[in-house]
Amino acid sequence: MKIEDIEAFVAVVRSQSLSRAAHELGLTQPILTRRVQGFESELGAELFDRQTKPLRPTALGQRLYEPCRNVLQSMDTVRELAASDLPPSGGLRLGLTQGLGELTLMPLLADLRSHWPGLAPQVATGWGGPLIEKVALDALDAAVVFQARGKPLPRSVEGRVLQKTRLVVLGRAGDWSRRSYRLADCSEAGWVLNPDGCGFRAGLQRALAEKGLPLRLRLDTYSRDLQLQAVEQGVGLGLLPLPLFERSGFAGRLDIVPVADFKPAVDLWLVHGKEPGRLQAPVEQFAASVAGLLKTIAPPAPAPAPATGA
Repeated sequence: MKIEDIEAFVAVVRSQSLSRAAHELGLTQPILTRRVQGFESELGAELFDRQTKPLRPTALGQRLYEPCRNVLQSMDTVRELAASDLPPSGGLRLGLTQGLGELTLMPLLADLRSHWPGLAPQVATGWGGPLIEKVALDALDAAVVFQARGKPLPRSVEGRVLQKTRLVVLGRAGDWSRRSYRLADCSEAGWVLNPDGCGFRAGLQRALAEKGLPLRLRLDTYSRDLQLQAVEQGVGLGLLPLPLFERSGFAGRLDIVPVADFKPAVDLWLVHGKEPGRLQAPVEQFAASVAGLLKTIAPPAPAPAPATGA
């Protein structure tokens, strides 16, 4: 029974796709398929239902998944013990929650390379929930994400809070001068938000629905700067974690709107697998770098968009 065949089986179960698993392992799809077939031949049983899309394991495949993951983790432990006196090297798979990547990614990579030249960081950005799930599935070694306060982590991961903060509603400077507003007061202005799938947007939508208010979406875009430029132009109200707003360069050009009935607390988390092993130090450096970059002086503000004539 070959370790590489077990590795191929685990990758296909995790990704539910032969092509994605092959890409993850750096193999061609035919080679990956041969390894999976070799594992099935060794066991004398089919491990996947090849009539389903996405590809799903059979009942036996489901039972074997966790034991096979444990075999691979044990092999990683053996390799780490054998190389315990060497500096960390090889791949380091990291995740950054959407928005943090724009602010921290390039200095973060430079910092990691300066500390561990032998590492080859691979960074994925996305929504916090899916990134945590990837850590739980061992598709990422660690992730730094914003998460609603009180929301539990999956049992298969560990983590700690790096920073406690909150979401803030943002409006064009001068338009929201009262000491307090309610969501109903904000309804007509509409919203400039992340695309569907964002936990912040989902939380706002739930809060609006509880009050019988619609989500009037004026613009959705992944770009933080485009969101803030749209808010500055009066397109609608924005929603961001406070640290991202404070470091955006727009802090003097937008106002935080005090919404009395919508004050969501969020925390910045480092999430990693149960046993980071030799990657423990780079993972901790990754977290420290992100936290440190959030405390640095705000960058210069982008130039205001020119006013358009009537």
